[in-house]
Amino acid sequence: MCSVDDFQAQRSQLVALLVSGSLEGFESILDWLLSWEVLSWEDYEGLHLPGQPLSHLARSLLDTVWNKGSWGCQKLIAAVQRAQADGHPPEFHGCWDPHSLHPARDLQSHRPAVVRRLYNHVEAVLDLAREQGFLSQYECDEVRLPIFTSSQRARRLLDLATVKANGLAAFLLQHVQDLPVAPSLPLQATECQKYISKLRTTVSAQSRFLSTYDGVENLCLEDIYTENILEVRTEAGMAGSSQKSPTTLGLEELFSTHGNVNEDADTVLVVGEAGSGKSTLLQRLHLLWATGRDFQEFLFVFPFSCRQLRCLAKSLSLRMLLFEHCCWPDVGQQDVFQFLLDHPDRVLLTFDGFDEFKFRFTDCERHCSPADPTSVQTLLFNLLQGNLLKNARKVLTSRPDSVSALLRKYVRTECHLRGFSEEGIELYLRKHHPEPEVADRLIHLLQTTSALHGLCHLPVFLWMVSRCHQELLLQNRESPTTTTDMYLLILQHFLLHASPLDSASHGLGPGLLRGRLPTLLHLGRLALWGLTRCRYVFSVQQLQAAQVDPDDISLGFLVRTQSVVPGNAAPLEFLHITFQCFFAAFYLVVSADMPTASLRHLFSCRQPGSSPLARLLPMLCIQGSRCEEGCEAAQLQKVEPHNLHITAAFLAGLLSQEHRGLLAQCQLSETALLRRHACARRCLARSLRKHFHAIPSAVPGEVKSMHAMPGFVWLIRSLYEMQEEQLARKAVRGLDVGHLKLTFCSVGPAECAALAFVLRHLRRPVALQLDHNSVGDIGVEQLLPCLSVCKALYLRDNNISDRGICKLIECALHCEQLQKLALFNNKLTDGCAHSMARLLACKQNFLALRTVSHFELAFPDVVVVFALNASRKRSVSRPFFFLCLQVSQAVLYVH
Repeated sequence: MCSVDDFQAQRSQLVALLVSGSLEGFESILDWLLSWEVLSWEDYEGLHLPGQPLSHLARSLLDTVWNKGSWGCQKLIAAVQRAQADGHPPEFHGCWDPHSLHPARDLQSHRPAVVRRLYNHVEAVLDLAREQGFLSQYECDEVRLPIFTSSQRARRLLDLATVKANGLAAFLLQHVQDLPVAPSLPLQATECQKYISKLRTTVSAQSRFLSTYDGVENLCLEDIYTENILEVRTEAGMAGSSQKSPTTLGLEELFSTHGNVNEDADTVLVVGEAGSGKSTLLQRLHLLWATGRDFQEFLFVFPFSCRQLRCLAKSLSLRMLLFEHCCWPDVGQQDVFQFLLDHPDRVLLTFDGFDEFKFRFTDCERHCSPADPTSVQTLLFNLLQGNLLKNARKVLTSRPDSVSALLRKYVRTECHLRGFSEEGIELYLRKHHPEPEVADRLIHLLQTTSALHGLCHLPVFLWMVSRCHQELLLQNRESPTTTTDMYLLILQHFLLHASPLDSASHGLGPGLLRGRLPTLLHLGRLALWGLTRCRYVFSVQQLQAAQVDPDDISLGFLVRTQSVVPGNAAPLEFLHITFQCFFAAFYLVVSADMPTASLRHLFSCRQPGSSPLARLLPMLCIQGSRCEEGCEAAQLQKVEPHNLHITAAFLAGLLSQEHRGLLAQCQLSETALLRRHACARRCLARSLRKHFHAIPSAVPGEVKSMHAMPGFVWLIRSLYEMQEEQLARKAVRGLDVGHLKLTFCSVGPAECAALAFVLRHLRRPVALQLDHNSVGDIGVEQLLPCLSVCKALYLRDNNISDRGICKLIECALHCEQLQKLALFNNKLTDGCAHSMARLLACKQNFLALRTVSHFELAFPDVVVVFALNASRKRSVSRPFFFLCLQVSQAVLYVH
């Protein structure tokens, strides 16, 4: 029992108790008092004024309750005890009638339970209520304000249901009972409540705006974010066997059960090529959590950049990692950390750019103490293994080449980021260019320029197109064809913006390039130094050592990154890792420290066990720039393979005939550049020949087959960048195989263009197998030039739609050599059936067409075989039975 006098005597203690928690806890007490009708709606509105200090609200509540008498005082004490209870979340009490005649009153009487039910589902309920006309868009936006927690959004939705007489209360009453209950966080964990609020605010501030690659503007992520193709492989039965079939996921499905390969692991791995949008995907995830729109099963989300973590030299404990390098708790550090250890299932950690670490994943060194410090490498590895914070979810992004088989042992789900679809490309351009005329012209340019279109499935290239739209649309010049063309275009864009206005109309001429050559060489020296030491973030001292001054930084290719060492100046990094590779290649080509006389000798060097590309660049630059720490060029053997590949392709592109004349006028003589070019040509051709000669002989009775070795695709890319037909013809002269297999090689549209450029010079037809890649409709278009030398084309699991297949078949009708197509696990419907039927009817020598459509899936055991003549039988899929009967006089045999 609590008398009014006792209540008044303990007023100071009650005020201290009410203000010791968070606003979230105070509002939870109001929920109970409303449900017990201690407070009227008028009382509640007076105690719910936004912007008022919590101490003022607490005193107002005590005054209001004291006026209610002894009964009200007792109920307040009970409400505080309920809110502090560390137990099960409140359930519905009393009679619950979803079709009640007084829905607003029933919602109020069950308010604590309704708030918990709505906790993780406010976004979905808001969308549904708006669709059915109960809420306006403005009202939804008011509820969704990022200053509110998920519980506060639920309360504001209930407040609207109380004051609106349009049926919203009845709508909520009918839908809320079926929602699952979210675990509650006890009021006694007030430090956790405050920390969660601070963490959400911090993550929201970091993720709300997307910095462009050049760092000159911040765009609202909500306005310009465009979905990437995110795929995960799931088990699917096909023709009596189990295969891995790709499933496209939305970001909100990242933690679903699709594609789980290890139920005991906690890590979701997202792999994608450089520039495919991995960092932006994570930023979107962080924003959705911070604003309460998704991933609300996690109370804590800790985002980390591996690029920044690798700069940390000192040892770290788990506590130091979370608090010092993400978000510091203002109070109760030990209580917050203990809560994290006690509830790891409510924690999500994201690590962006695992490939930025030089070290390889290992499970040799165990570290299980959350309090003891260790190296960043050991700490990260033990988090991924689950030795630390077991059951906490982790999301790891990386380029595919950096993921070892050992790391995959600890991966729950592996997702692949494939880049933009054609619809995504169009949507991206329209979001970045609100003027319809500009967006329409850019879209038309891409659709009519096959090579440029093939590059733009990667967000980094589409950003370049968007950034350089004036140069592309207004100048009378050929559209970029290769990756090097694109980077020279963006280089021109930056140089023109940093130059006087009267030079803006001259394009990337020798004068413009020569005028900023010292800056480009400084950036190139820094880029090469960083690649050879696997450094991608540069301190002030490292910038000074490379002679990079503020004028060089002002060009825009170096941007500031978030400092990982408190109190130190923010370090710099290149716009993107591909820009660092580009400038390193530029330095290798243009630097005067490249003696031509040494190149012939170095090209003859052989290093047993090294791959062709690993030999290419070290030989090109072994007598390169001299620095205090030794020969930079000799250090190239230490460059991460994927970065070495990118640099090799840029180097080949810069030495192409189209760009040699421009570079020759910078500093090198034409003769010296030609000699360098000749060495690169010979090296590329020799590397490919050695690659081909290493192919084992064919088994008697079978065709000779080649499975692409690591680096083969990038050798082809380098040939394509050089754009020399004669070199491509010479390079494949020794390829004598009947089957060329490039499965799981991350072949996208750009790689398809390179393959077509080289393979079309084959002397004998080949079966080209590109299963399990990301060819897509755009890549199919890039492959058409080499279709005439293909006797079979395997494109299983490549995200190809009817549009791409129809283009392929239109070209296949004129290719006499092509006799087989395999198209399982693509996005085909009956929309392409007429084209396939036409192919079967018109090509007398066609042997097999293997595909799956919705119709066939309904009859998986029906196989149809038909023949155009008595001597040749051909297998076709079930849905084309009737179509083939209509377009030919075929005899059909049904098994």
